[in-house]
Amino acid sequence: MKKNRSTLFRLVSYTKPYAPLLIISLISAMVSVAVSILVPLMTGHAINYMLEGNVDFKKVFEYIYILIAMIVVGSISQWTLTASTNSLTFKTVRNIRNQLFEHINKLPLKFIDNQQQGDIIARISSDIDQVSEGLLQGFTQLFSGVMTIIATIAMLFYINWIVALVVLLLTPLSLFVASFITKRSHSTFAEQASQRGEISGYVEEIFTGHNLIQAFCREENCAEDFAQMNDELYKCGFKSQFYGALINPCTRFVNNLVYASVGVIGALISLWANSPKSLDVGNLSTCLMYANQYTKPFNEITGVITEIQSAVAASRRIFALLDEKQEESDEDSDTLKECDGTLDLDKVGFRYVADRPLIENLNLNVKKGQKIAIVGPTGCGKTTLINLLMRFYDVTDGSISVSGKDVRSVTRASLRDSFGMVLQESWLFEGTIRDNIAYGKADASLEEIIEAAKLANAHDFIDKFPDKYDTMLTENGDNLSQGQKQLLCIARIMLTHPPMLILDEATSSIDTRTEMKIQQAFYTIMQGRTSFVVAHRLSTIRECDVILVMKDGNIIEQGNHEQLLASRGFYYQLYNSQFQNS
Repeated sequence: MKKNRSTLFRLVSYTKPYAPLLIISLISAMVSVAVSILVPLMTGHAINYMLEGNVDFKKVFEYIYILIAMIVVGSISQWTLTASTNSLTFKTVRNIRNQLFEHINKLPLKFIDNQQQGDIIARISSDIDQVSEGLLQGFTQLFSGVMTIIATIAMLFYINWIVALVVLLLTPLSLFVASFITKRSHSTFAEQASQRGEISGYVEEIFTGHNLIQAFCREENCAEDFAQMNDELYKCGFKSQFYGALINPCTRFVNNLVYASVGVIGALISLWANSPKSLDVGNLSTCLMYANQYTKPFNEITGVITEIQSAVAASRRIFALLDEKQEESDEDSDTLKECDGTLDLDKVGFRYVADRPLIENLNLNVKKGQKIAIVGPTGCGKTTLINLLMRFYDVTDGSISVSGKDVRSVTRASLRDSFGMVLQESWLFEGTIRDNIAYGKADASLEEIIEAAKLANAHDFIDKFPDKYDTMLTENGDNLSQGQKQLLCIARIMLTHPPMLILDEATSSIDTRTEMKIQQAFYTIMQGRTSFVVAHRLSTIRECDVILVMKDGNIIEQGNHEQLLASRGFYYQLYNSQFQNS
């Protein structure tokens, strides 16, 4: 329960910037409640003027006019309450979503690599929507509900204290029923939120690799796995909704008991006092209306407990993500203004897991303009080395220096601006081909974009589209071939002309003929620039100045293509294994 309260208080703290809307909501709620309290009182007075056949039409119509005015004022205040709480809720949720998205962008790559992407998507979409519903219900119902309860019981004491005591004595029964059920329902709502995140992650994973699933005829297996997860979601969802559904009928039973008790006790008071004026018909009618009005907020509040419980469970998942430690701030670090392309690795060590070393005592001196190839078997540390150069991860031991400056002493943004990076997995977004190529240089002219596309041998296929560079791409460029997508990614980096390049299997998805043209373009753009080429296809790195052969996190051989072949070492074995049948 303490965790629930702290989560709820933290959630409510996000409404502070919109205090004026909160004040308007409070005032509107008070006006609405005041009207709802006065209406039964006026109605009771009007009834007293219509007893025993002697109807005082003048007085009755006066009360009717007053009631009409009150209803109009109540309707306006209720609309204002709804409008202000809606605005407050949606603005608050918008801020939470913006903060969460900004926070995710600042999380270290280590966290993203170890997290299910679909689960993160679920937290920023469905979980926040659940919070929105809970906040909206909570503000609307709690404001007016609590005030109605307080004002109604006060009026009952004003009319007849015995009737008021009867109502108060029966109130804990309704609270006990609601409390008993909600304590047992909270765990099921938390489990439901977790299951939603898990199933979202699975769906995202399946649709990403849908073509492979069909290729391996795994559709039925995936359907079975999904059905099992969906069944688990159904079970915890059924439990949570079952407990939530119990609240309203149980409290309504108690509320009807209160209403009946007020009617019986009120009638007995009139008889025992032997004086109709002690609790006349009008006052008894007012008490009955107040009894119904008093219990109604309990129905509304307990009815919304389901939404609030679900919102709290979703909030806990959102705050757990917000509490993840961001990359250390580098605002006070120097900016890498001029990069000459020199790079030094001094006794570099790195491990993803504390007790499992991956790279140990790695030393490397790279001169300006050198073309460095990195080769080796899968898992030897090639991509890890690239991640260290870009500071996606920081070294565990030793240091990496660019242009004589430790990369940890300069801002990440200025360091990464010094590199141009083309990865094996191409990434394109929904937009025009022109926008995708200009992603790293938003102010690039069309002429610059076309020139970059020509260097990457992408211009010919772009020019065949009816809309050419204004052709719209679908999500991740799925209306292009894999080779075409990779060519656009290469054109993107060619447009930025960075002082250093990283090509991580950049031509792996391109046919051999196109690859030869791309290699020529690479050699042109790499002139005078320090370049790192990660490759499995050793034919692509023959012209590199230095080839680093990595194994188990260490550089075991170093030299150019001819030197390494002549030494007949590990590189010689790798090279011959690829060309033994040629």
